[in-house]
Amino acid sequence: MADGLAFSCNCGTLRGEVAAQGIKTGTRVVCYCADCRANELYHGQPDPAPDPVDLFQLAPDTISITQGAEHLKALRLGPRGPLRWYASCCGTPFANTLAKPGLPFAGMRSDMFQDKSALGKIRARAFIPAPDKQARTKGGGAMAWGILSRMITARLSGRWKDTPFFDADTGKPVAEPQLISKAERAKLYP
Repeated sequence: MADGLAFSCNCGTLRGEVAAQGIKTGTRVVCYCADCRANELYHGQPDPAPDPVDLFQLAPDTISITQGAEHLKALRLGPRGPLRWYASCCGTPFANTLAKPGLPFAGMRSDMFQDKSALGKIRARAFIPAPDKQARTKGGGAMAWGILSRMITARLSGRWKDTPFFDADTGKPVAEPQLISKAERAKLYP
């Protein structure tokens, strides 16, 4: 794949591209966790349950926003959770990152891409619910190896600073994350 893969929010106002290297080294994951589901519901998306949320984990430096960057906003479902980025123009969930750029990680929502099959096969299934048991993950090794190898590469190369989510000079998020209230949060978790 010589070129990258285009993405956009639901209304098309926020657009961009993931570099070919990001597609090549990324990991497609589906997540059944309550937080991924709550994020979808908070943004007025259809309830994915009992199905998972389809994500593509990649290095943030491979993501370029080419249009509508001013619509990139962030929220947190709790005071210590990841940043959940979205397009404020239409409420489309965009990506999850850690709270600081020093550990470069992004989990983009696969629905942002017209052709999800270009992201490759699903390599991991996270937080699979099991009756009367703790949720389990299948393919956790592949998922963890992908995250660690991308983080190490980005740190050693200095590319961890090249991210659409954080200011390179200050390390602060490009949008002040909104912490949703406990009352709002309670409505999202059945």
